[in-house]
Amino acid sequence: MTKDFSKDKFETRCVHVGVDKDDTFNSCITPIYPTSTFRFEALGKTKGYDYTRSGNPTRRALEESLTSLEGGIDCRTTCTGMAAVTATMHMFKPGDHIIAGHDIYGGTYRLFASPFTDYGLKFSFVNMQEMENIRRAVTPQTKCIWIETPSNPLLNLVDIQAVVGVAKSVGAVTIADNTFMSPYCQRPFEMGVDIVVHSTTKYLNGHSDVVGGAVITRDKDHAERIGYVVNALGLANSPFDAWLVLRGVKTLGPRMEAHQRGAMALARMLQVHPQVEKVYYPGLPDHPHHALAKKQMSGFGGMLSFDVKGDGAKAERVMLNTKLFAMAESLGGIESLMEHPETMSHASMSLEMRRGAGITEKTLRVSVGIEHPDDLCADMRHALEA
Repeated sequence: MTKDFSKDKFETRCVHVGVDKDDTFNSCITPIYPTSTFRFEALGKTKGYDYTRSGNPTRRALEESLTSLEGGIDCRTTCTGMAAVTATMHMFKPGDHIIAGHDIYGGTYRLFASPFTDYGLKFSFVNMQEMENIRRAVTPQTKCIWIETPSNPLLNLVDIQAVVGVAKSVGAVTIADNTFMSPYCQRPFEMGVDIVVHSTTKYLNGHSDVVGGAVITRDKDHAERIGYVVNALGLANSPFDAWLVLRGVKTLGPRMEAHQRGAMALARMLQVHPQVEKVYYPGLPDHPHHALAKKQMSGFGGMLSFDVKGDGAKAERVMLNTKLFAMAESLGGIESLMEHPETMSHASMSLEMRRGAGITEKTLRVSVGIEHPDDLCADMRHALEA
């Protein structure tokens, strides 16, 4: 009997959607199907799967789960987060124009600037915190507005509903990267967005032991196109990686609560520390987009950034003097991480682009794990004062 969890709460769906797949032994956990191919019963007759690049029961279970959590109609999971972005860009053709933020993730910027610019797509990178900048960037060829909110790494917010309004007025698609927030804290479909992407490497998996991505759709034509592209380009993730993410999703709710608890405590400590110049965290009342955060997010997330007083050498010393914050890229895992956007996550951006986005050599990005907030604050104080 197929169970309907559509009316259940978010945490319940995290645990139960995409699970009951084993009618042979009634496993309480989704099985891993590591097979590359599936036996046909007759010409043209299968039990739903023929080749794992095209579809796999374990992967499909994860896709059902993420579809439910974001509130879409379909999902395709990919081998990396960048593969998910790549899949969405194949919805467009040479000459099409896409508007994106000037302060987006460095890997996304790199992909847009090259190779997709080389393939004929046109991009405008603008400060999307001001709607007028988006309106001025629109051309007759504009087919998409790419939304990243909060932005990486400075946690600037974009008014999702306002951007959707601009896009609809010119017949453009909206695509939102919801990696920083996860569907626990923000659900772009509820604000009119057409497509949601994730790096499942981050909060959805939550354990820093897999890389992956997801594209969730709410329109039948978009779903069919993404499904075709992921299969044709061979972008799908492996069954084992899908199983790991599905395992991680089960604890998404309580993990996000722990991440947010630690991030808020750390942000408040940093805000008053004499060795800190500025803190970027939308949960702080003096964040310029705090009111918008309360309007379109159900939580403030586990990411924050700050500028140290000093220079890049001081920033490096802070990272090297911590016990709990590993100096590493990525985010969203159970352990706390700290990185230097200038030379790490956003190094692929030009110096001019980084400065225009507000990223300096003094900027540090922190992914707050689920350790106790008191320990995190004490360790960061020690690093700042060492």
